[in-house]
Parts: sequence; C-alpha cells; structure tokens
Amino acid sequence: QVQLVESGGGLVQPGGSLRLSCAASGFTADDYDIAWFRQAPGKKREGVSCISTTDGDTLYEDFVKGRFTISRDNATNTVYLQMNGLDPEDTAVYYCATVSECGGVVLGSWGHGTQVTVST
Repeated sequence: QVQLVESGGGLVQPGGSLRLSCAASGFTADDYDIAWFRQAPGKKREGVSCISTTDGDTLYEDFVKGRFTISRDNATNTVYLQMNGLDPEDTAVYYCATVSECGGVVLGSWGHGTQVTVST
C-alpha cells in the first residue's frame, strides 16, 4: 500500500526552526516527485516546495525561498522539509504528496498532515 506519513510539526517561536519528515512506504520515494503543501485555517491548501526524482531539482514558492530547504534521503525513504526563520504566517497543517511532476497534479490521497504553529 502506497503511503506517505508526515511528522515533525510542533509549536515554535517566531524565528525558530523545525524539520518535517515525509516517510514513504509501499514504494520508493525516489520513484516520484514529492511536494510539500500547507493549509492554514480558513485558507486553501497551497504548494510550498517540491523535489524532483529525475535530477534532484528543487522548487520553492517565493514565500519560503531562502528559509525552507527540501531534501531526500533515499536510505530512509524519507523527504524532509527544513524550515528556518519561521513566521506566524507559516502556521498551517503541512502535507506531503507524490505529484505527477513538480508543479503538476497530486497523485493519490492526502494524509493526516502535521501541524506547525508559530507563536509566542
């Protein structure tokens, strides 16, 4: 069964850091492009970052460029999202998903996500 499980969220103060994990099971993570999305209360889900399987290219939305870093560890079949310089505007539930290609459509269903709260 193809499954992605997000973890690593929590409560952090503004300016702090978190590392989110997206653990793949039932398939090899480097077989697919994998993207991180987020959904803040009352807002639509939006893309955050993506990593390509073909060449390892990464893609970031403007609002996280220079602060977030996506990476893949093939040994643990996990994709990470290192988030630095967190701002209250980053508060959201974060999800990972396989995508047809970075910027393309989401494949499969959404997981439970992991809550990130940035607050004093």
